[in-house]
Amino acid sequence: MGNWQLEIGRMALYIAFPVAMFTYFNQPQYFEDWVIKNKRDMYNAKSVKDQKEFENTINSLRRKQELKLLNQLEAKESS
Repeated sequence: MGNWQLEIGRMALYIAFPVAMFTYFNQPQYFEDWVIKNKRDMYNAKSVKDQKEFENTINSLRRKQELKLLNQLEAKESS
């Protein structure tokens, strides 16, 4: 083992290292460009257009299914 100065130095390192890493990596100027670039890649105009087309397709399928069910109910009621 070491003397008390070594233990104090180790404890200071154990505390200072995570605090320093947290402070360094939480600075927005270090990763702001990277985040913006990734968001643009993930949510570009084409993906928004594709999402709207997908939602429109789902809505049209739901409408067709509802019409089919209404027709079946009308057929049962008229019988």
